[in-house]
Amino acid sequence: MRKRTIALSGLAAAALAGGVWYSSLDRETRDLLAVMPTNADVLSWRQDQRDAAFRAMDRITVLADHRTIAPSATPLPLPAGKPLNVPNIDQYMAAQRAAGLVILQDGKLRLERYAMGFDAKGRWTSFSVAKSFTSTLVGAAIQDGYIKSLEDKVSQYIPDLRGSAYDDVSVRQLLTMSSGVKWNEDYEDPKADVAMFNNAKPDAGVDATVSYMRKLPRAHPPGEVWHYNTGETNLIGVLVSSATKKTLSQYLQEKVWQPAGMEAEATWLQGKTGHEIAGCCLQAATRDFARFGLFVLANGQAGGKQIVPADWFAQAITKQKDIGEPGHGYGFQWWTYDDGSVAAQGIFGQGIFIDPKRKLVIASNANWTRATLGPEGDAREAFYKQVQALIDAGG
Repeated sequence: MRKRTIALSGLAAAALAGGVWYSSLDRETRDLLAVMPTNADVLSWRQDQRDAAFRAMDRITVLADHRTIAPSATPLPLPAGKPLNVPNIDQYMAAQRAAGLVILQDGKLRLERYAMGFDAKGRWTSFSVAKSFTSTLVGAAIQDGYIKSLEDKVSQYIPDLRGSAYDDVSVRQLLTMSSGVKWNEDYEDPKADVAMFNNAKPDAGVDATVSYMRKLPRAHPPGEVWHYNTGETNLIGVLVSSATKKTLSQYLQEKVWQPAGMEAEATWLQGKTGHEIAGCCLQAATRDFARFGLFVLANGQAGGKQIVPADWFAQAITKQKDIGEPGHGYGFQWWTYDDGSVAAQGIFGQGIFIDPKRKLVIASNANWTRATLGPEGDAREAFYKQVQALIDAGG
């Protein structure tokens, strides 16, 4: 199972009781607050703390502000399809510690389940699923003319990177995590970049992401080696905002959330200098995560418009880099399968699985027992294959 970790930049638990802000909270939020963690290290949280936090990241965190993303005035309908009879689905949900599961096939709702006190109206955090949303905004910025080419240098759009190891890195290389810049993604190592990144003091007047990333040394020539790097997704977010002169939330609302017919409000957590944490922390309803899959299946067409270039997803969800795992690869912030399927994935069981051949989307939220190293990941892969086989058999 490949390791995917994420930094919760600026996140702190709201363990304080009393005061005007506390008395203004609804009862559900107060109940959640009672078990919330008191530190920002998600891997150290107890399971009950994660149960509470993952559905309420934008409601009960004090130091992590968020921006709101308004839904569409005309939500995309999800008409009921033939019920998908998945054997032992309740046992699967329990073993995954799944909070939400939505399966769409040919645009129709074939299965929808919730558990752990979560429901269709709730928002669950995305963790690294947000990476695939962020990369899609690069496509939108190219379509709109804000970004001229994937071969442009990153420093062309983020001048504060000039003179750094990123000066010779292209937008394409950033999207495929092949910058060659040295980075340690081991979240359990307190001296890893992914941990130190959160606590580093930004240079005056410089975005927190840019401030840290521009100090990193080079390990390989650009484009040669794939290396998972959450910091670079955060950098992609800064690039999009710098190019468009819009916040990520505003641009996501304008280009995806409303045109694609999202039904519920979403939120995006911000880092210490006010920018959205592009590699993480998009809170949304499970159905809307699934609708994003439909947007991909529609080749980025929504609201009668082509939101991304016509060939965008042909590149984005196709293997661009080898990751050392047979049958798998990496596209533009998407995990690819050699059978043509693709997935957005985040720690503790967040995911959007898309199978273009079967017009299939599986969106799931969960709180796995471990971030990535437990048994749930392999079980989810087997579940995807089970659903594919059921559809092939006419189920």
